Amino acid sequence: MDEMNKLKEIVSQFIGDDANTEIKPLGKGHINDSYKVVSGGKEYVLQRINHHIFKNVPELQNNIHRVTGHIREKLEALGVTDIDRRVLTLIPTQEGALYYQDNAGDYWRVMDFIKDSKSYDEINPELAYRAGMAFGDFQKMLADLPGEPLFETIPNFHNMEARLKTFREAVEANKAGRLNQVAGLVKEIEDRAEEMCKAEKLHREGKLPKRINHCDTKVNNILFDNDDQVLCVVDLDTVMPGYVLSDFGDFIRTGANTGAEDDRNLDNISVDLDIFEAYAKGYLKNAASFLSDVEIENLAFGAKLLTYMQTVRFFTDYIDGDTYYKIAYPEHNLVRTEAQFKLLQSLEENFGEMQRIVKEAAGK
Repeated sequence: MDEMNKLKEIVSQFIGDDANTEIKPLGKGHINDSYKVVSGGKEYVLQRINHHIFKNVPELQNNIHRVTGHIREKLEALGVTDIDRRVLTLIPTQEGALYYQDNAGDYWRVMDFIKDSKSYDEINPELAYRAGMAFGDFQKMLADLPGEPLFETIPNFHNMEARLKTFREAVEANKAGRLNQVAGLVKEIEDRAEEMCKAEKLHREGKLPKRINHCDTKVNNILFDNDDQVLCVVDLDTVMPGYVLSDFGDFIRTGANTGAEDDRNLDNISVDLDIFEAYAKGYLKNAASFLSDVEIENLAFGAKLLTYMQTVRFFTDYIDGDTYYKIAYPEHNLVRTEAQFKLLQSLEENFGEMQRIVKEAAGK
């Protein structure tokens, strides 16, 4: 069976047979393969779920089902009219399942396609403010999700203690024989290790709660309408329990860097405080009402934490011999490590100002 017929066969499991179904590749996702489906006058998104990264697809889909259902109820209660553009809609299979597994063992899902929407890869303060409002609102709506905690789709994803354990094992093994030339950087990581495990420590002491997080708060995970107003937050595979400061921090890490994540010219890299301030104001406008003082006090620290964490992850992969991240050239993971570390240093230098901005935005 050729690829197109195979895809049509999969789509039919969700929406029934239609000889006129059209399927075309969609977007450039790093993790899942996506297709746009046009059938019976309606538009859908078909995705193959990467079950090598998300090992428990039933739980993953159940998370998304619970989260989108809860947001839908909130929007209905607010009298929102265009709900189908404001939250993702999962389409069940004909048999009522949230996914379909094909003969090759691959997992698939179908969602409604959100029309007249766009996303951005580049950022400016105005978009950062709206993105902050969007992620703040997303967490606020899910703060009272009933029932069991959500399933952890990638265990220990933002757990700094676990990331450091893996890093230390990589240093110990020195598989690729690269340690000699990077010993200085290993020391920089270790010098900060204790401070960077603060979130886990506060959680154990009962001072920092776990809430429902997005865990991939990039600006391109928000859909905007044609007037640049926020429609909804998308890419919900990583939605799971975590610390709000890591969601806040990951947006700053990716959105407020004046350079590229793998910039060879370290002079390009620093924290853009205008983006930081705009995001903090937008986020706290919606989130301040449900956050604790400890959470607010640690939001700026979250930016340092997630940048440090990503430095450690790139560095671990470099020491291991490049087994996790795709690389474009042999030193790519080292270049990424050094670029993230430079951003971390800029965050450390500007930390007092970042704390002041958060305090003011929270009305403290």
